[in-house]
Amino acid sequence: MPTIMLRKFEKVCAIIEKHHADPARLIPILQEVQEEYRYLPEEVMAFVATSLGLSPAKVFAVASFYAHFALLPKGKYVIRLCDGTACHVKGSNGILEALYKKLKVDAKNPTTQDMLFTVETVSCLGACGLAPVVVVNEAVYGQMTPEKALKLVDEMQMKEDGTDVSGK
Repeated sequence: MPTIMLRKFEKVCAIIEKHHADPARLIPILQEVQEEYRYLPEEVMAFVATSLGLSPAKVFAVASFYAHFALLPKGKYVIRLCDGTACHVKGSNGILEALYKKLKVDAKNPTTQDMLFTVETVSCLGACGLAPVVVVNEAVYGQMTPEKALKLVDEMQMKEDGTDVSGK
């Protein structure tokens, strides 16, 4: 393989080596690659396939089968809003509309232009007692309202801008 190609995929090569280039380890390999890129770029999946001796179609089939894998770029902050029964009844739709409006995204284009935020809905987050629930990356926020969700986004934006959340 050409040196330029190896350099471009240096981190992917390290992940593959860590798993001993074992095709049976495809899912953990894809999980780690996704952690690195925040999604699974097509060219990276093709590289993984070649490196493991699998067809690109097989790797794509696995990546597209599991909901955990993302085939499109995601923002630094992935905001998952529960739309299960308990959350829906307690107003998750209003939260979604507020987030879409503030971040200028929608279901077809869920990621902001600056790649900072992605808004997704999920069927259930398993925290019905906290409904409505929002998860940002791994942090869980319960009893959410549209106002609280917008304040949360403002705090993340201020953190990215280097502004103190208290306004100082």
